[in-house]
Amino acid sequence: MKEPVEKIIPTTCAMHCGGTCVLRVHVKDGVITRVESDDGPEPQLRACLRGRAYRQRVYAPDRLKFPMKRVGKRGEDKFERITWDEALDTVARQLVRVRDTYGPASILYLWGLGDVCQIHNTRQLHKLLCHFGGYTKHWGVASFQGGIFASNITYGTWRTLHSRDDLLNSRLIILWAWNPSSTITGTNTSWYLAQAREHGAKVIAIDPRYTDSAAIFADRWIPIIPGTDGAMLIAMAYTIIKENLHDQSFLDKYTVGFERFKDYVLGIEDGVAKTPAWAQKITGVPAAAIADLAREYATTKPAALMAGIAPGRTAYGEQYHRAAITLAAMTGNVGVHGGSAAGRCWEGGGWYPYKMRYGVAFRPEEGENPVAGINERAKADVSTSYVPWGVHYLHVPDLLLTGKAPGCETDIRLLFILNTNYLNQYPNINKIKQALERPEFIVVVEQAMTPTARFADIVLPTTTFMERNDIDFGVGAPFYGAVNKAIEPVGECKSHLEIARELATRLGIGGFEETEEELLRKEVAESEIPDYAAFREKGVYRIELAEPYVAFKKQIEDPAHHPFPTPSGKIELYSQELANLNDPLCPPVAKYIETWESRNDPLAKKYPLQLITSHHKRRTHTQSENLPWLAELEAQALLINRADAAARGIGDGDMVRVFNDRGEVIMPARVTERIMPGVVDMPQGAWYQPDKRGVDRGGNPNVVSRDQSSPGGAFPYNTGLVEVGKSFGIAIDKVF
Repeated sequence: MKEPVEKIIPTTCAMHCGGTCVLRVHVKDGVITRVESDDGPEPQLRACLRGRAYRQRVYAPDRLKFPMKRVGKRGEDKFERITWDEALDTVARQLVRVRDTYGPASILYLWGLGDVCQIHNTRQLHKLLCHFGGYTKHWGVASFQGGIFASNITYGTWRTLHSRDDLLNSRLIILWAWNPSSTITGTNTSWYLAQAREHGAKVIAIDPRYTDSAAIFADRWIPIIPGTDGAMLIAMAYTIIKENLHDQSFLDKYTVGFERFKDYVLGIEDGVAKTPAWAQKITGVPAAAIADLAREYATTKPAALMAGIAPGRTAYGEQYHRAAITLAAMTGNVGVHGGSAAGRCWEGGGWYPYKMRYGVAFRPEEGENPVAGINERAKADVSTSYVPWGVHYLHVPDLLLTGKAPGCETDIRLLFILNTNYLNQYPNINKIKQALERPEFIVVVEQAMTPTARFADIVLPTTTFMERNDIDFGVGAPFYGAVNKAIEPVGECKSHLEIARELATRLGIGGFEETEEELLRKEVAESEIPDYAAFREKGVYRIELAEPYVAFKKQIEDPAHHPFPTPSGKIELYSQELANLNDPLCPPVAKYIETWESRNDPLAKKYPLQLITSHHKRRTHTQSENLPWLAELEAQALLINRADAAARGIGDGDMVRVFNDRGEVIMPARVTERIMPGVVDMPQGAWYQPDKRGVDRGGNPNVVSRDQSSPGGAFPYNTGLVEVGKSFGIAIDKVF
């Protein structure tokens, strides 16, 4: 008997970790035996540990393999296996019932990015629901909505990144709350940072935590109080202006509104000069350090201010991003090699102007959502062209509970959830749990029985990217990655495309006749890829550039023929559109606005510690949380400074209570000097595991986080106050 032949399938990791890396999947007798990464020519597109551990994800014991129907109470985790026919017939019947009884606006489609691919993504269900009569939509990108808002207002686009190899041209790199060692934020980012350092670039890290990136790359670490980053940036601008270090010719030629910003910074507008001493009281950063960094940034050419997205995930987080962009413009670092537009330092496949349209963006030919004309926003938080109609993700619980939310009024009866662990990943879980009791029907498309899936009436099991064919985009380097099917789907799992097609058949909706292969060939025909078959065989197509890609290079070199896509055609440091709002919480120039639940909030007397929610290297949001290999990397623990721990009698490894008025979490403590006093870090993504008293034992920060959006839509994951105390052996009785 012959031994089964081992095949090696090239594919692209598409799990939304911040990179899109090449994988080589070894398959024997239809089973994945191991996963390697790129071993081709330099620069190799090498995967992190999450991609290399994906075999455990495919074959995880809790992998959903069959459609499931709820037979207990919502959240009780009581399900029974059913057939696909029963599952899809039930979903189709419920969609028709709700549409015909209450109208299509009573259907709410909640989605996230999950496995980010070109074909098997959120667009398939969007197309289906548009032709079905429409649906109420959400808006807001949890990762960086503040950055999107700020970039769109200031540059007229959110595409602000250089390719990562351009870091080799930088003489100074500021890692502002940016930890690519853990979060990747573009394939090979850390590799290019290492080379830049070797080439003599100075690296400075600003973060409440002494991150792995700070430890590996930085010459200096500057700890900063969460939510105050904008104040430090504005104080840097003060030093640069007072010492005449700004690039006035650049500002005159390429920007509008600098004088308005200058009036604010110097205190002409409000009588308060935004000096480094002013900022020291707010940020905890010594005034001398702020002034020194300002001088260094303004005089070291070129310099890359890499604006991490964590400070944008705060109350008024869009102001941090606008301040960073303003500083980049003041120093003439926009549109030049080695510089940075400072918009936000992570973007998906849309960062580079690929010819192929970015996969997750909805397209006109897929159909218009008729509910857009029914469910006009009543009063959005910000009535600008950059805030769309619909319900902000943070206000979904309000809409479910009351039928009203800022920007949306409708009675939601059916929830269709895809590519997001909604209950787990959004603030104020206890409120979300109440809200999930209200819809008459919930369907969830998932790969595992997540905390969200446990609240579904029907759970539809879907494939991983190793069980289907697709295409992905390079992040940080311009390339297309072939997502090649390595194995047949586990159990009875179906792809997003198959689920949409079979629902369309039941609903009598056409337009889903094209096969996966036909759709992929059509996408490739729009791209730079010259040979479809060779692309799939090799697994990657690299776009060869004569030099690193630089955002806004054309606008800087030839502004007459390539204006910025703003109303003025220039970088708008002052926005007339925002000025027309006359809203002090959304001002026309970048300003520092103190967050709610800051250290100065009266609530700090009761809850004196600021909570931040970092990203673990062991998981991608909630993905891979259950993999033993990755669990060995890093425990889910609360990072707490030694001084704060000592004041509370807490030792390293002790079980602690983290609590406020919104909820309580019990988890182990990690006592360390790698986080500044007064701040604790509960890494996001841990699966919510409540006991019988409703206390979470999984270590999920969204139990205690606040569900209030910023005026520009930013999510305040890093704005919140808690207290921490030692836990004394409360019994663990999990509900699920």
